[in-house]
Amino acid sequence: MLFNFFSLEVHALYMPIALCLGFVITFLLLQFGSKFLPKDGGRAFAVEGEKSAGKPRGAGLIFIGVFTVLSAILAPMSHEHGFYLILVLIAMMTGFLDDASKSPWGEYLKGALDLVVAILTTIIFLLNNTTEINLTILNRSFVMPKVLYAIFAVIVIWASINVTNCSDGVDGLSGTVGIISLLGFYGIIHKVGIGSSFAPMILILVSTLIAYLWFNSTPSKLMMGDAGSRAIGLFLAICALKCGDPFIFIPVCLVFILDGGLGLIKVFLLRFLKIRILKNVRTPLHDQVRKVWGWSNTQCVYRFAIIQMVICAVIYYLV
Repeated sequence: MLFNFFSLEVHALYMPIALCLGFVITFLLLQFGSKFLPKDGGRAFAVEGEKSAGKPRGAGLIFIGVFTVLSAILAPMSHEHGFYLILVLIAMMTGFLDDASKSPWGEYLKGALDLVVAILTTIIFLLNNTTEINLTILNRSFVMPKVLYAIFAVIVIWASINVTNCSDGVDGLSGTVGIISLLGFYGIIHKVGIGSSFAPMILILVSTLIAYLWFNSTPSKLMMGDAGSRAIGLFLAICALKCGDPFIFIPVCLVFILDGGLGLIKVFLLRFLKIRILKNVRTPLHDQVRKVWGWSNTQCVYRFAIIQMVICAVIYYLV
C-alpha cells in the first residue's frame, strides 16, 4: 500500500524494513502469544505423534497474519494482490478453525473448502492475467485455452494446499522446505522477469517463516498446524501461476509433492478404485524414512531440504 506512494529511491529501503519487521514481529508474537493458541492432542497414526500432545498448535494464525498485514502495507499492492492476501487469510482461517476444533473436521469438508479457495484463486488470476504459459526450462511458450487453464490451475492449487498440509508432520520440515521452494520461485520470477511486482511478498513470507522455525526446530515448542500449512500451500501455487509457468511447480515443490502427495494418491486409489499400491510404504514419506529407514527427525529435515535445494538450484540455472 505505502509502496505505491513513494519514489524508487525510497523503495530500496522497503524490503530490508519489511524483512526485519516480519521476523521481529512474528518472533515476539510467537514468544508471548503462543500460550493462547489451541493445544495439540497428539496425532493418531503418525510416527511419534504422541510427542506433539500439549504443544501450542495453529501458529500459522500468527505468522500468516503478520505476512498479510506487512504485505498489504509494504509490498507493491494491486487489487489482484489484495485478493490473493484475502484468500491466503481464508485458507489460514479454515485451517485454524480445524486446529482449534475439539473434533477434527472431516476430510471431505476440508477438501471441499480447499476446492472453493482454489476456484476463487483461479478466477482472480484469470481476471488479471493471460493464459500464456512460458515453459521456462524449454524456452518455449504457448497459449492454453482459458477453460483448460482454469481446470489445470484449480488442480494445481488444490493439490498444493493438500500436499503441503500432509507434509507437516516433522519438526521444522514444512517450514524449511517451504522456505527453499519460496526462494526457488523468487529466483525464477526475477530471472524470467514475470511477476516481479509479486516477488516482494515471497520474501516477507520467508521472513515470518524463519521466525517460526526458531520455535519449531527440533525439539519444537509449537506447530504451524493446518493454519500455516494450508496457507503456505496456497501461496506456493500462486507463485507458480505468477511466474508464468505453472508446470514449474512440480520441480520447485517436488519434496512436498512426493512426501504428501503419494499418500493422497494411495488413499484415493484404495478408497474409490479399490486399487492397492505402495502397501509396504508408509505415507507421508517422512514417516517411512523415520520408522522404516531409521532416520532421525533432524536427518529427515536436513536431507529433504538438501534434495529440494539441489533441485531448485538446477532449475534456476536451467531457466
